[in-house]
Amino acid sequence: MSTRRIDWPKAWRIIASRYPPINLFERLTPDPAIWEALLVLEQLTNPRVRDEVGEIALVPPEQRVSGPGASYVMAAFTHINRIRSRFSDATFGVYYAAAELETAIAETVFHFEMYARDSNDPPRMEDMRVLVGAVAEQFEDVAALPEPQRSRLLDPEHYAAAQAFARSLRDTGSMGVVYPSVRRTGGTCVGAFRPRAVSIPHQERHLKYHWNGDRIARYFDYSRDTWIDL
Repeated sequence: MSTRRIDWPKAWRIIASRYPPINLFERLTPDPAIWEALLVLEQLTNPRVRDEVGEIALVPPEQRVSGPGASYVMAAFTHINRIRSRFSDATFGVYYAAAELETAIAETVFHFEMYARDSNDPPRMEDMRVLVGAVAEQFEDVAALPEPQRSRLLDPEHYAAAQAFARSLRDTGSMGVVYPSVRRTGGTCVGAFRPRAVSIPHQERHLKYHWNGDRIARYFDYSRDTWIDL
């Protein structure tokens, strides 16, 4: 497997704004080995902590991160997408980000539309939080794989091959994968398997996706105070 060094000063990630930061990660001691004990104590007075923090045991102590903004990273690994994703079979979390804001938008719009159609959602708006953080790590390079393996991993509709591939890499210590965006030609994405594979991001702006009952045809960029057609 060929690896590729990623040095992105800006890696763009978009999440729904309805998922607020988990402030507990910001307040925890820098020693992650004792987090479980602290969480048990916190739960004695705040029973919602377990739901807010998620499955902390999924992240080994040596891979945990804390401090301002840490929840944006940790949540990707403690609140697993049970619907699954391209490089996760729902047994572990993946932090997805893109080298370009336009790619992050294209990727999240596609999945938003898919879930909204499956749920038969009526027309509505959804505020989205744009996160930006650096990525400086060695990743497995999907683009360097031979055919037909590369095409199987980048299949637009079927994720089984990519999920099995990612699990085998993660089990052998890989930090993640870098791969061509499937939703935007020319875009590049990373799927990090461990919190320490990425830096802690900061909130860069907010967007508003407009679901018209069939698709997302436009979004509002609060930083530019304008609607943008897709």
